[in-house]
Amino acid sequence: MGDELFFLGLAVAVAVMAGRVMARRLPVPEAILLVGLGLLISLLPGVEDVRVDPEIVLNLFLPPLVYHAAFLTTPRETRADAGPIAIMAFTLTCATALGVAFAVGWAVPDLTWAAALALGAAVAPTDPVAATAVMKRVGAPRRLVTILEGESLVNDGVALTMFGLALSALSHQVTAGEAATELVRVVAGGILYGMAVAWVIGRLRPLIREPGGQIVLSLLTPFVAYIPAEHLGLSGVLATIVVGFWLGIKGNGVLQPASRLTGQAFWEVLVFLLESTLFVLLGLEITDVFAAMTGQSWPRLAATALLVIAVVVLLRMLWTLVVVPLLRFRRFETIDVRQRVVMGWAGMRGAITLAIALSIPFGVEHRPLLLFLAACVVLATLVGQATTLAPLLRRLGLGESDAEIKEETEARAATLEAALSRIDEMAADDRVDDRTADVYRQLFELRLDRVRSILDEDDAQPQLGKLRKELVRAQRDKLDQLYRKGRISTRTQRKLLHELDLEERRRASRGH
Repeated sequence: MGDELFFLGLAVAVAVMAGRVMARRLPVPEAILLVGLGLLISLLPGVEDVRVDPEIVLNLFLPPLVYHAAFLTTPRETRADAGPIAIMAFTLTCATALGVAFAVGWAVPDLTWAAALALGAAVAPTDPVAATAVMKRVGAPRRLVTILEGESLVNDGVALTMFGLALSALSHQVTAGEAATELVRVVAGGILYGMAVAWVIGRLRPLIREPGGQIVLSLLTPFVAYIPAEHLGLSGVLATIVVGFWLGIKGNGVLQPASRLTGQAFWEVLVFLLESTLFVLLGLEITDVFAAMTGQSWPRLAATALLVIAVVVLLRMLWTLVVVPLLRFRRFETIDVRQRVVMGWAGMRGAITLAIALSIPFGVEHRPLLLFLAACVVLATLVGQATTLAPLLRRLGLGESDAEIKEETEARAATLEAALSRIDEMAADDRVDDRTADVYRQLFELRLDRVRSILDEDDAQPQLGKLRKELVRAQRDKLDQLYRKGRISTRTQRKLLHELDLEERRRASRGH
């Protein structure tokens, strides 16, 4: 069994790399290619007998994916649109889960209500990765991106809580009163536990200065938040969201500026590997799914899949265009019809749905059918919606706004002005000679990239190293000041901080 697992892991790794290469050359979504490669792997000798424990899927994949999404949430923008985010995340997620449960229960009469609700909870949460990647590339309104990201973060917690209740109902009878009491306990307990973990990690953070140790701590954090909470019968996903959100707004969490770039690269690679592996695992499961449904009517299966997909897609469009406007919520009324159309169409399902579906226990009746339907929803939304979102944005004229371009330009100018002011202060205090001050004063009036190239090349005098540090510090302080005053967004602040991090890393690598 050990050798089989090793070769399986090797085959999955090769599939992930091959899918990445093929996606750049073929007009096919990468997720589809990964599922196909997983299907091919399942045909290899010996692999068909290897099964991935659903508990491993849930405990290994879910915590870092949820934590990463919460960590990158933009706090001030999310708070400003908390109303629309909450309405979409809570009401639409519950409506989708219940709608899918009713639909599949009607289409498959012998399916229990708990199993139908488990499927509904699995396909209810949206995945922001595909949608926001397209929107950022096209330059969609930042507020729209923020709402979709915030919604996907909250609806993960809502869906997983419903999924947990559905699994409990599969094992024993649960009354409505017991379900309500359990829901309050699970949600409140998860949030409180998450706050406690965030406090402890926040205290540990200043004690670990070495970059490798900081990255290890950041990797352990989601598992420390999720797994103990689940063992205590609390919401592990809510605990993980609280920890990620809290650390994300506290100076980029556990990562110091010196190691922030390395940490960001590490997490980007990790999340890519986890999401890609989930699609490959789905392909591995397809053979067993098809084998388990042998003898069933394929036209009826196709009709059931189309019904579930229609409920998921149409219910979201109905919610954004009709239901939510009827509520006349003030913040939502400022979102025009074009943006609501995009919000409705940007409801792709992805890694979270796969993680939930794959974690359905093997003993659950109709598990292959539930997994099949969940896979159909994921693939249909990725193919049908992700590939058409960019043309839709262009058709509706939702490109990058002049205000956003102006904001970033003004932020860049403000940081350069802060550096120029610091040069004047240091020259007035005789901490740097006039000749050097004049040189750097001229440099900072040029383009930012030219300034960096000259800073990297010039190490003639020891005092210039101190000057460089002072100039970078001045720019960081100015960005922090602009953010606190609300003059720039989190996205702009992080983008410019990222550029300063790159500058410091280049200088450190050369021993400056």
